[in-house]
Amino acid sequence: MAFASLFTLLDDITAVLDDVALMTKMAAKKTAGVVGDDLALNANQVTGASAERELPIVWAVAKGSLINKVILVPAALLLSVFLPAAITPLLMIGGAYLCFEGVEKLLHKLLHKNDGNEAASHASDEIFDEKAKITGAIRTDFILSAEIIIIALGVVSAYGVLTKSLVMSAIGISMTVIVYGLVAIIVKLDDLGLRLIEKGSSLGKAFGRCIIAFMPWFMRTLSVIGTLAMFLVGGGLITHNFGPVHDFLHAHHWDTGLMAQVANLVVGVLTGTVVCAVVLPLIKVFSKKH
Repeated sequence: MAFASLFTLLDDITAVLDDVALMTKMAAKKTAGVVGDDLALNANQVTGASAERELPIVWAVAKGSLINKVILVPAALLLSVFLPAAITPLLMIGGAYLCFEGVEKLLHKLLHKNDGNEAASHASDEIFDEKAKITGAIRTDFILSAEIIIIALGVVSAYGVLTKSLVMSAIGISMTVIVYGLVAIIVKLDDLGLRLIEKGSSLGKAFGRCIIAFMPWFMRTLSVIGTLAMFLVGGGLITHNFGPVHDFLHAHHWDTGLMAQVANLVVGVLTGTVVCAVVLPLIKVFSKKH
């Protein structure tokens, strides 16, 4: 009897693990787009940092990302059980924040484009800038992670709590490892180029010079893609979850393909502009009071 119970238990465990493997694969496919945006956003987070601080910054953000998942997975499970109606508004708030960050980033670049003192003051502000950059990256990761977790939750909505927990945990951990592993590789490619130039063969030296020449362009491109990703992901969270906008886009067949991405971008920029117009004056008022 005991053996029969054991075999039944093992069979149940195997069935759950099979479900977890299948659902994790499906959830990974669904979240691939957001993960791509996550990579683009985080790959330029160490821009301006010294070479020896690049990996520590990436590691600090990766740890923050894991903490985000530890918070988000149980929170998503609890919300799905006790307050499912709150998930959509929270996603929209997160989307609006991403759009705000995107517009704020554009404004910062435009306002400081000809600021010659910015580079000179960088050294004295290095510790502050590093902390601010890590904190900002973790905040942005929180919103992107929330979308990844919610998408994964949608894939496994018909399954039990155990399967949901295992799938979302697997997605959260694997995506963090993949994204920040790739970020770590990207930010150290220039060091690889220098090493090849110093110690490589003639072919290695040539390849190293190509890497050194390519990396500044690549990082600038990633910075642009990262800003676009803020608008695309943030705008997408608005268009998918705000009924009137979603219905309007669907009625005009602008909710699929390239037009959907254009709509997400436009909605993202408009949302970020409106939020900035409201929030930035409030920040100035409160900062003056303190």
